[in-house]
Amino acid sequence: MKGLTSNEKNRVLNSMAELVASEKVTILKANKIDLDSYSGKDIAMYDRLKVDDAKVDGMILSLEQLIADIDPIGKELYSFTHENGLKMTNKTAPFGTVLIIYESRPDVTVEAAGIAFKSGNKILLKGGKESLNSNLKIVELWHKALSENNISTDWVEYLNYNRTETQEFLTKPTQKIDLVVPRGGEKLITFVKQNATCPVIVSGRGNNFIYVDTEADLEMALKVIINAKASKISACNALDKVLINHNLINKEAFTKSLINKLVEHKVEILGDDDLSKFEKVSAFKDPNIWFKEFLDYKIVLGFVDSLDEVILKINTYAGGHSAVIITKNDETANLFMESVDSAAVYQNASTRFTDGGQFGLGGELAISTDKLHHRGPMGLQHLVTNKWYIYGNGQIR
Repeated sequence: MKGLTSNEKNRVLNSMAELVASEKVTILKANKIDLDSYSGKDIAMYDRLKVDDAKVDGMILSLEQLIADIDPIGKELYSFTHENGLKMTNKTAPFGTVLIIYESRPDVTVEAAGIAFKSGNKILLKGGKESLNSNLKIVELWHKALSENNISTDWVEYLNYNRTETQEFLTKPTQKIDLVVPRGGEKLITFVKQNATCPVIVSGRGNNFIYVDTEADLEMALKVIINAKASKISACNALDKVLINHNLINKEAFTKSLINKLVEHKVEILGDDDLSKFEKVSAFKDPNIWFKEFLDYKIVLGFVDSLDEVILKINTYAGGHSAVIITKNDETANLFMESVDSAAVYQNASTRFTDGGQFGLGGELAISTDKLHHRGPMGLQHLVTNKWYIYGNGQIR
Protein backbone atom coordinates (compact mmCIF):
# COMPACT_ATOMS: atom_id res chain seq x y z
CA MET A 1 0.00 0.00 0.00
CA LYS A 2 1.11 3.55 -0.67
CA GLY A 3 2.57 5.23 2.38
CA LEU A 4 0.55 7.80 4.31
CA THR A 5 1.61 11.33 5.15
CA SER A 6 2.06 12.45 8.75
CA ASN A 7 -1.08 14.54 8.41
CA GLU A 8 -3.13 11.58 7.19
CA LYS A 9 -1.92 9.38 10.01
CA ASN A 10 -2.61 12.02 12.64
CA ARG A 11 -6.12 12.61 11.31
CA VAL A 12 -6.89 8.90 11.69
CA LEU A 13 -5.43 8.84 15.19
CA ASN A 14 -7.48 11.90 16.15
CA SER A 15 -10.66 10.29 14.81
CA MET A 16 -9.83 7.12 16.73
CA ALA A 17 -9.32 9.06 19.97
CA GLU A 18 -12.70 10.74 19.53
CA LEU A 19 -14.41 7.44 18.74
CA VAL A 20 -12.92 5.64 21.75
CA ALA A 21 -14.13 8.50 23.96
CA SER A 22 -17.64 8.56 22.48
CA GLU A 23 -17.94 4.75 22.44
CA LYS A 24 -16.62 4.16 25.96
CA VAL A 25 -19.88 2.61 27.12
CA THR A 26 -20.03 0.14 24.23
CA ILE A 27 -16.38 -0.81 24.77
CA LEU A 28 -17.09 -1.50 28.45
CA LYS A 29 -20.19 -3.53 27.53
CA ALA A 30 -18.21 -5.65 25.09
CA ASN A 31 -15.54 -6.15 27.70
CA LYS A 32 -18.13 -7.23 30.28
CA ILE A 33 -19.18 -10.03 27.93
CA ASP A 34 -15.55 -11.17 27.80
CA LEU A 35 -15.16 -10.93 31.58
CA ASP A 36 -18.38 -12.85 32.22
CA SER A 37 -17.25 -15.56 29.79
CA TYR A 38 -13.77 -15.95 31.25
CA SER A 39 -13.61 -19.23 33.13
CA GLY A 40 -9.89 -19.42 33.81
CA LYS A 41 -8.19 -19.07 37.18
CA ASP A 42 -5.23 -16.99 36.00
CA ILE A 43 -5.54 -13.77 37.99
CA ALA A 44 -2.94 -12.00 35.85
CA MET A 45 -4.87 -12.89 32.70
CA TYR A 46 -8.11 -11.61 34.24
CA ASP A 47 -6.47 -8.37 35.37
CA ARG A 48 -5.12 -7.75 31.87
CA LEU A 49 -8.49 -8.60 30.33
CA LYS A 50 -10.48 -6.13 32.40
CA VAL A 51 -11.23 -2.73 30.87
CA ASP A 52 -12.49 0.07 33.12
CA ASP A 53 -12.81 3.85 32.81
CA ALA A 54 -9.13 4.33 33.66
CA LYS A 55 -8.01 1.91 30.92
CA VAL A 56 -10.21 3.63 28.34
CA ASP A 57 -8.76 6.97 29.40
CA GLY A 58 -5.30 5.43 28.98
CA MET A 59 -6.19 4.35 25.43
CA ILE A 60 -7.26 7.89 24.57
CA LEU A 61 -4.13 9.38 26.16
CA SER A 62 -1.87 7.02 24.19
CA LEU A 63 -3.52 8.14 20.93
CA GLU A 64 -3.20 11.82 21.87
CA GLN A 65 0.48 11.33 22.68
CA LEU A 66 1.04 9.62 19.34
CA ILE A 67 -0.54 12.59 17.54
CA ALA A 68 1.79 14.97 19.36
CA ASP A 69 4.89 12.85 18.78
CA ILE A 70 7.25 13.34 15.84
CA ASP A 71 6.67 11.07 12.86
CA PRO A 72 9.49 8.48 12.99
CA ILE A 73 9.58 7.84 9.23
CA GLY A 74 12.07 9.57 6.92
CA LYS A 75 14.44 10.66 9.68
CA GLU A 76 18.01 10.99 8.39
CA LEU A 77 20.37 8.70 10.30
CA TYR A 78 23.53 9.11 8.25
CA SER A 79 24.75 10.81 5.10
CA PHE A 80 27.89 10.46 3.04
CA THR A 81 29.20 11.87 -0.23
CA HIS A 82 31.42 9.42 -2.11
CA GLU A 83 34.60 10.69 -3.78
CA ASN A 84 32.93 9.92 -7.14
CA GLY A 85 30.02 12.25 -6.34
CA LEU A 86 27.42 9.69 -5.22
CA LYS A 87 25.26 11.13 -2.45
CA MET A 88 24.20 8.46 0.05
CA THR A 89 21.65 8.92 2.80
CA ASN A 90 20.30 6.44 5.33
CA LYS A 91 16.76 7.13 6.58
CA THR A 92 14.23 5.46 8.83
CA ALA A 93 11.55 3.42 7.06
CA PRO A 94 8.53 1.27 8.00
CA PHE A 95 8.90 -2.48 8.42
CA GLY A 96 5.88 -3.04 6.15
CA THR A 97 3.41 -5.37 7.84
CA VAL A 98 3.59 -5.98 11.59
CA LEU A 99 1.71 -8.85 13.21
CA ILE A 100 0.94 -8.37 16.91
CA ILE A 101 -0.11 -11.55 18.74
CA TYR A 102 -1.28 -10.90 22.28
CA GLU A 103 -3.20 -12.33 25.19
CA SER A 104 -6.05 -10.79 27.06
CA ARG A 105 -5.22 -7.05 26.83
CA PRO A 106 -7.77 -5.08 24.76
CA ASP A 107 -5.76 -1.87 25.33
CA VAL A 108 -3.06 -3.36 23.07
CA THR A 109 -5.62 -3.16 20.25
CA VAL A 110 -5.45 0.61 20.62
CA GLU A 111 -1.98 1.41 21.92
CA ALA A 112 0.22 -1.03 20.02
CA ALA A 113 -1.82 -0.74 16.83
CA GLY A 114 -1.58 3.05 17.07
CA ILE A 115 2.21 2.93 17.37
CA ALA A 116 2.51 0.52 14.46
CA PHE A 117 0.16 2.67 12.35
CA LYS A 118 1.92 5.98 12.98
CA SER A 119 5.25 4.34 12.16
CA GLY A 120 3.85 3.57 8.72
CA ASN A 121 3.08 -0.12 9.05
CA LYS A 122 0.10 -2.19 8.11
CA ILE A 123 -1.13 -3.90 11.28
CA LEU A 124 -2.38 -7.44 11.74
CA LEU A 125 -3.87 -8.06 15.18
CA LYS A 126 -4.33 -11.52 16.67
CA GLY A 127 -5.80 -11.27 20.15
CA GLY A 128 -6.76 -14.10 22.47
CA LYS A 129 -10.20 -15.68 22.40
CA GLU A 130 -10.82 -14.42 25.94
CA SER A 131 -10.89 -10.79 24.70
CA LEU A 132 -12.59 -11.32 21.34
CA ASN A 133 -15.66 -9.09 21.90
CA SER A 134 -13.56 -6.20 23.23
CA ASN A 135 -11.05 -6.49 20.39
CA LEU A 136 -13.65 -6.69 17.62
CA LYS A 137 -15.38 -3.57 18.96
CA ILE A 138 -12.11 -1.64 19.03
CA VAL A 139 -11.13 -2.81 15.53
CA GLU A 140 -14.56 -1.69 14.34
CA LEU A 141 -13.65 1.78 15.64
CA TRP A 142 -10.28 1.64 13.83
CA HIS A 143 -12.08 0.89 10.58
CA LYS A 144 -14.49 3.74 11.18
CA ALA A 145 -11.62 6.14 11.90
CA LEU A 146 -9.86 5.08 8.69
CA SER A 147 -13.05 5.33 6.60
CA GLU A 148 -13.85 8.80 7.97
CA ASN A 149 -10.54 9.95 6.52
CA ASN A 150 -10.92 8.14 3.17
CA ILE A 151 -8.14 5.68 3.98
CA SER A 152 -8.36 1.95 3.34
CA THR A 153 -9.42 -0.22 6.28
CA ASP A 154 -6.76 -2.70 5.12
CA TRP A 155 -4.29 -0.76 7.30
CA VAL A 156 -5.73 -2.50 10.40
CA GLU A 157 -6.83 -6.12 10.12
CA TYR A 158 -8.01 -8.49 12.85
CA LEU A 159 -7.21 -12.20 12.53
CA ASN A 160 -10.02 -14.12 14.22
CA TYR A 161 -8.10 -17.40 14.19
CA ASN A 162 -7.97 -20.36 16.54
CA ARG A 163 -4.63 -21.83 17.64
CA THR A 164 -4.36 -24.22 14.68
CA GLU A 165 -5.18 -21.48 12.17
CA THR A 166 -2.69 -19.13 13.84
CA GLN A 167 0.04 -21.76 13.69
CA GLU A 168 -0.65 -22.33 9.99
CA PHE A 169 -0.61 -18.58 9.31
CA LEU A 170 2.73 -18.16 11.08
CA THR A 171 4.25 -21.10 9.23
CA LYS A 172 2.76 -20.31 5.81
CA PRO A 173 1.42 -16.74 5.88
CA THR A 174 -1.14 -15.87 3.21
CA GLN A 175 0.32 -12.37 3.01
CA LYS A 176 3.80 -10.94 3.50
CA ILE A 177 4.70 -10.46 7.18
CA ASP A 178 7.78 -8.42 8.03
CA LEU A 179 7.77 -8.58 11.82
CA VAL A 180 5.92 -10.47 14.57
CA VAL A 181 5.56 -9.13 18.10
CA PRO A 182 4.17 -11.60 20.66
CA ARG A 183 2.87 -10.01 23.86
CA GLY A 184 2.02 -12.48 26.58
CA GLY A 185 3.39 -15.34 28.64
CA GLU A 186 6.29 -17.63 27.89
CA LYS A 187 4.06 -20.25 26.25
CA LEU A 188 2.84 -17.71 23.69
CA ILE A 189 6.35 -16.43 23.02
CA THR A 190 7.68 -19.98 22.54
CA PHE A 191 4.76 -20.84 20.24
CA VAL A 192 5.45 -17.82 18.03
CA LYS A 193 9.22 -18.35 17.90
CA GLN A 194 8.79 -22.01 16.96
CA ASN A 195 6.38 -21.31 14.13
CA ALA A 196 7.11 -17.87 12.67
CA THR A 197 9.05 -17.65 9.42
CA CYS A 198 9.91 -13.96 9.81
CA PRO A 199 11.73 -11.94 12.52
CA VAL A 200 10.19 -12.03 16.02
CA ILE A 201 10.70 -9.46 18.76
CA VAL A 202 10.46 -11.23 22.11
CA SER A 203 8.44 -9.18 24.53
CA GLY A 204 7.04 -9.46 27.98
CA ARG A 205 9.02 -12.02 30.01
CA GLY A 206 9.94 -10.53 33.34
CA ASN A 207 11.40 -12.57 36.24
CA ASN A 208 12.84 -9.40 37.73
CA PHE A 209 15.29 -9.24 40.65
CA ILE A 210 15.99 -6.79 43.48
CA TYR A 211 19.25 -7.00 45.41
CA VAL A 212 19.47 -5.50 48.92
CA ASP A 213 23.09 -4.47 49.43
CA THR A 214 24.97 -4.14 52.75
CA GLU A 215 24.74 -0.35 52.37
CA ALA A 216 21.01 -0.25 51.62
CA ASP A 217 18.55 2.17 53.15
CA LEU A 218 16.31 -0.50 54.65
CA GLU A 219 13.15 1.58 54.85
CA MET A 220 13.61 2.40 51.18
CA ALA A 221 14.23 -1.26 50.39
CA LEU A 222 10.93 -2.29 52.01
CA LYS A 223 9.01 0.40 50.15
CA VAL A 224 10.56 -0.42 46.77
CA ILE A 225 10.14 -4.20 47.13
CA ILE A 226 6.47 -3.98 48.14
CA ASN A 227 5.68 -1.61 45.28
CA ALA A 228 7.55 -3.76 42.74
CA LYS A 229 5.83 -6.95 43.88
CA ALA A 230 2.32 -6.00 44.92
CA SER A 231 1.19 -2.91 43.00
CA LYS A 232 0.34 -4.84 39.81
CA ILE A 233 1.15 -8.52 39.76
CA SER A 234 -0.03 -9.00 36.15
CA ALA A 235 2.66 -6.68 34.73
CA CYS A 236 5.86 -8.02 33.21
CA ASN A 237 7.74 -5.37 35.23
CA ALA A 238 6.56 -6.87 38.53
CA LEU A 239 9.12 -8.30 40.95
CA ASP A 240 9.74 -12.05 41.34
CA LYS A 241 13.00 -12.45 43.28
CA VAL A 242 14.75 -10.67 46.16
CA LEU A 243 18.39 -11.28 47.08
CA ILE A 244 19.61 -10.11 50.51
CA ASN A 245 23.28 -9.82 51.41
CA HIS A 246 24.25 -12.12 54.31
CA ASN A 247 26.42 -9.35 55.77
CA LEU A 248 23.60 -6.80 56.00
CA ILE A 249 23.50 -5.18 59.43
CA ASN A 250 20.17 -6.03 61.11
CA LYS A 251 19.68 -8.76 58.50
CA GLU A 252 17.35 -10.77 60.75
CA ALA A 253 15.16 -7.80 61.67
CA PHE A 254 14.99 -6.55 58.09
CA THR A 255 14.11 -10.00 56.73
CA LYS A 256 11.33 -10.44 59.29
CA SER A 257 9.94 -6.97 58.46
CA LEU A 258 10.01 -7.77 54.75
CA ILE A 259 8.25 -11.11 55.29
CA ASN A 260 5.54 -9.45 57.40
CA LYS A 261 5.00 -6.71 54.80
CA LEU A 262 4.69 -9.26 52.00
CA VAL A 263 2.24 -11.34 54.02
CA GLU A 264 0.14 -8.19 54.63
CA HIS A 265 -0.15 -7.93 50.83
CA LYS A 266 -1.16 -11.62 50.61
CA VAL A 267 2.09 -12.61 48.87
CA GLU A 268 3.15 -16.26 49.18
CA ILE A 269 6.84 -16.38 50.15
CA LEU A 270 9.25 -19.08 49.02
CA GLY A 271 12.80 -19.25 50.33
CA ASP A 272 16.13 -20.95 49.95
CA ASP A 273 17.51 -23.18 52.71
CA ASP A 274 18.48 -20.31 55.01
CA LEU A 275 15.42 -18.17 54.41
CA SER A 276 12.94 -21.01 54.74
CA LYS A 277 13.88 -21.16 58.44
CA PHE A 278 11.94 -17.93 58.91
CA GLU A 279 8.31 -18.18 59.92
CA LYS A 280 5.79 -17.77 57.03
CA VAL A 281 8.38 -18.79 54.41
CA SER A 282 8.01 -22.07 52.53
CA ALA A 283 11.05 -23.98 51.30
CA PHE A 284 11.22 -24.67 47.58
CA LYS A 285 12.66 -27.94 46.29
CA ASP A 286 13.07 -27.26 42.58
CA PRO A 287 16.06 -24.96 41.83
CA ASN A 288 14.50 -24.12 38.48
CA ILE A 289 12.10 -21.87 40.38
CA TRP A 290 14.79 -19.19 39.99
CA PHE A 291 13.92 -19.13 36.26
CA LYS A 292 10.18 -18.68 36.83
CA GLU A 293 8.16 -15.52 36.22
CA PHE A 294 5.16 -15.75 38.54
CA LEU A 295 2.62 -13.08 37.46
CA ASP A 296 1.01 -13.97 40.76
CA TYR A 297 1.17 -13.19 44.46
CA LYS A 298 4.35 -15.23 44.86
CA ILE A 299 7.95 -14.27 45.49
CA VAL A 300 11.29 -15.98 46.12
CA LEU A 301 13.72 -14.66 48.73
CA GLY A 302 17.34 -15.72 48.98
CA PHE A 303 20.56 -14.81 50.79
CA VAL A 304 23.81 -14.09 48.93
CA ASP A 305 27.39 -13.59 50.07
CA SER A 306 28.74 -11.10 47.52
CA LEU A 307 28.00 -8.77 44.63
CA ASP A 308 29.69 -11.25 42.29
CA GLU A 309 27.21 -13.92 43.37
CA VAL A 310 24.32 -11.52 42.80
CA ILE A 311 25.47 -10.66 39.27
CA LEU A 312 26.00 -14.32 38.39
CA LYS A 313 22.60 -15.31 39.74
CA ILE A 314 20.72 -12.55 37.92
CA ASN A 315 22.55 -13.17 34.66
CA THR A 316 21.86 -16.90 34.95
CA TYR A 317 18.19 -16.89 35.90
CA ALA A 318 16.56 -13.52 35.14
CA GLY A 319 14.53 -12.80 32.01
CA GLY A 320 16.68 -9.90 30.81
CA HIS A 321 13.95 -7.38 31.69
CA SER A 322 14.68 -5.35 34.86
CA ALA A 323 17.05 -5.59 37.83
CA VAL A 324 17.51 -3.33 40.86
CA ILE A 325 20.16 -2.69 43.47
CA ILE A 326 19.21 -0.99 46.72
CA THR A 327 22.35 0.75 48.00
CA LYS A 328 23.73 4.12 49.08
CA ASN A 329 27.09 3.25 47.51
CA ASP A 330 27.17 4.66 43.99
CA GLU A 331 30.36 2.77 43.09
CA THR A 332 28.72 -0.55 43.99
CA ALA A 333 25.59 0.49 42.10
CA ASN A 334 27.56 1.36 38.97
CA LEU A 335 29.36 -1.99 39.02
CA PHE A 336 26.01 -3.79 39.41
CA MET A 337 24.34 -1.77 36.65
CA GLU A 338 27.21 -2.24 34.20
CA SER A 339 27.50 -5.98 34.89
CA VAL A 340 23.87 -7.13 35.01
CA ASP A 341 22.58 -8.22 31.61
CA SER A 342 19.07 -6.70 31.67
CA ALA A 343 17.28 -4.22 29.44
CA ALA A 344 16.70 -1.87 32.39
CA VAL A 345 18.92 -1.61 35.47
CA TYR A 346 18.05 0.52 38.50
CA GLN A 347 19.54 1.98 41.63
CA ASN A 348 17.04 2.53 44.44
CA ALA A 349 13.79 2.43 42.46
CA SER A 350 10.98 0.02 41.63
CA THR A 351 11.02 -2.24 38.58
CA ARG A 352 7.48 -1.02 37.90
CA PHE A 353 8.89 1.97 36.02
CA THR A 354 10.00 -0.20 33.07
CA ASP A 355 7.20 0.98 30.83
CA GLY A 356 7.00 3.08 27.69
CA GLY A 357 4.85 5.77 29.28
CA GLN A 358 7.07 6.04 32.36
CA PHE A 359 10.18 6.21 30.18
CA GLY A 360 8.77 9.19 28.29
CA LEU A 361 7.95 7.24 25.13
CA GLY A 362 4.20 7.78 25.28
CA GLY A 363 2.77 4.33 24.66
CA GLU A 364 4.70 1.19 23.95
CA LEU A 365 4.44 -1.52 21.36
CA ALA A 366 6.22 -3.97 23.65
CA ILE A 367 9.08 -4.35 26.11
CA SER A 368 11.74 -6.22 24.23
CA THR A 369 14.14 -8.53 26.05
CA ASP A 370 16.00 -9.17 22.80
CA LYS A 371 19.17 -7.27 21.94
CA LEU A 372 18.15 -6.95 18.30
CA HIS A 373 16.64 -4.81 17.01
CA HIS A 374 15.84 -2.73 20.09
CA ARG A 375 15.97 -3.46 23.81
CA GLY A 376 13.52 -2.46 26.56
CA PRO A 377 10.32 -0.46 26.04
CA MET A 378 9.65 0.03 22.33
CA GLY A 379 7.93 3.30 21.53
CA LEU A 380 7.05 5.02 18.31
CA GLN A 381 10.62 5.97 17.41
CA HIS A 382 11.82 2.36 17.74
CA LEU A 383 9.38 0.59 15.43
CA VAL A 384 11.35 1.44 12.31
CA THR A 385 13.92 -0.13 10.09
CA ASN A 386 16.21 1.83 7.77
CA LYS A 387 16.71 2.30 4.06
CA TRP A 388 19.52 3.69 1.91
CA TYR A 389 18.92 6.38 -0.71
CA ILE A 390 21.72 6.81 -3.26
CA TYR A 391 21.71 9.65 -5.80
CA GLY A 392 24.07 9.55 -8.76
CA ASN A 393 24.57 10.78 -12.32
CA GLY A 394 25.79 7.66 -14.08
CA GLN A 395 28.56 6.44 -11.76
CA ILE A 396 29.76 2.87 -12.29
CA ARG A 397 32.16 0.74 -10.28
